[in-house]
Amino acid sequence: MRHGKKVNHLSRQAGHRKSMLANMACSLIEHKRINTTVAKAKALKQFVEPLVTKSKEDTTHNRRIVFSYLRNKYAVTELFREVAAKVGDRPGGYTRIIKLGNRLGDNADMAMIELVDFNELYNGGKKEVKKATTRRGRAKKAETTTEAPAATPEAPAADATETTEATE
Repeated sequence: MRHGKKVNHLSRQAGHRKSMLANMACSLIEHKRINTTVAKAKALKQFVEPLVTKSKEDTTHNRRIVFSYLRNKYAVTELFREVAAKVGDRPGGYTRIIKLGNRLGDNADMAMIELVDFNELYNGGKKEVKKATTRRGRAKKAETTTEAPAATPEAPAADATETTEATE
């Protein structure tokens, strides 16, 4: 009996399942989103989330652990450089599954799985870049903002006199 065992076997033997999930994870890391069936997307989510968590701390040991799962140097490098930089402050939930409907050939439930921080539609089209801030920088910034509004009223008045001269 298989009571209490959460692994979805996906109608495959262990070696085939691990290879398929590793290949799908490499594709997800490279392309940031892939289309697959709902069952495979859920299995992939369980496979990828711990790897992304490990990538947040860039150590040789973590790289070797992730490489033992993915078996692709390019995917490991991309995960530790690009993906980890974007999801550094997120405490889990790195992927999103969106259901797409049924496939035409066999009517299978299809879904799109994507990395959350790489979708510009949900992020409002802006790329977030963290800056190191200090207390000293805030004081200088406040001084420049108080001076800037005083200088702006003079410029439109000069433009208004030029436009009246041009009309005459």
